[in-house]
Amino acid sequence: MNFRHLENPKTLNGKILNKRLEKRMLQKEVANFIGVTEDCVTLWENNRSNPTVKYYPKIIEFLGYFPFEIDTSSLAGKIKYYRYINGFTQEDLAKNLGVNESTVFHYEKGSHKPKGRLLQILTLLLSEVNRYPDGNTQVHHL
Repeated sequence: MNFRHLENPKTLNGKILNKRLEKRMLQKEVANFIGVTEDCVTLWENNRSNPTVKYYPKIIEFLGYFPFEIDTSSLAGKIKYYRYINGFTQEDLAKNLGVNESTVFHYEKGSHKPKGRLLQILTLLLSEVNRYPDGNTQVHHL
């Protein structure tokens, strides 16, 4: 299959495809870097499936930038950003915090705000999540 560079891709899949073509890499090489099968990369590039969050850290590293539009000026956005750069599902983060998955969902939606001990823990975890003046969110290892 012959792929063409996409003009301003909106999807993560398109961004992966463009970076691979830009770097003149084979799907197999991208797959090895990310830690998936070549078939996964093929399915992503054909928009037949999407990467799961556990692969986001390696995808972000491969792309060299954070490919998601998340408002990290809000607590909700910082929580989602933290999850993405660490490859955590909402369930993973919930287990780490000792809450249930729907609690994390509501924190990210902004419909609930953490209080007390949970707020202190999240504040510490999220202290490295920053929004830069140029509007690009940079990858920070927490």
